[in-house]
Amino acid sequence: MFTIIALLLVAAVRTPADAATAPSGVPGVDVSNYQGSVNWAAVRNAGVRWTYILATDGLNTPNRRYFAGQYNGAFNAGIIRGSYHYARFSVSDGTTQARYFVMHGGGWSPDGMTLPGALDLEGRCGADPASTRRWIAQFLNEYRRTTRRDAVIYTTPNWWATCVGSWPQVTSRFPLWISNTRTTRPRVPSGWGYYTMWQWVHGEDGGRVSGVTGGVDQNVFNGTVNRLQAFARG
Repeated sequence: MFTIIALLLVAAVRTPADAATAPSGVPGVDVSNYQGSVNWAAVRNAGVRWTYILATDGLNTPNRRYFAGQYNGAFNAGIIRGSYHYARFSVSDGTTQARYFVMHGGGWSPDGMTLPGALDLEGRCGADPASTRRWIAQFLNEYRRTTRRDAVIYTTPNWWATCVGSWPQVTSRFPLWISNTRTTRPRVPSGWGYYTMWQWVHGEDGGRVSGVTGGVDQNVFNGTVNRLQAFARG
């Protein structure tokens, strides 16, 4: 059975990129091999309190050169961090990729500084909505079995509507990290009552944070710092 995670909202912390347009919430960034080495002390001084870091892509580790430095560096700077996995439906089943993710940096510990792993759902869908849902369920079930935490689902409104459709068994239970930029109010896919995290600007659209070379995706956690800490602890 899926475990219900209910997170309630509010707080007003401006993100470092653009105080005039930044949404309320606790600022966060997500990074990958494209960001390379990160000065996490500077990132924290800029107001960022959490981050997700690319660990695996299908059955590969494209961020292997930088992952340890990013993951441990964020922790050492006092930034709550977690890992994410980019789903590749044509490479293997979801169970296999969940195991690979956990073995290569996607685990979780109840130390208050580690977020549950995130499943990045974008790009190509599965063969059809039914097979896509089956793959996602395999991943989510295996991640839960091995870590005792439910994974966060990262997606866009259009991807979920096109590739998955209505799926109340998941949307009513799993934390949503919604990617919806160039808007002041994100569209939450049908079935989710609210988002837990919102990626509100992409690095290529001008997202900038001190300590990160070039652009970086910026996010907010939909709640207070205390709620973020409680979410990390599980």
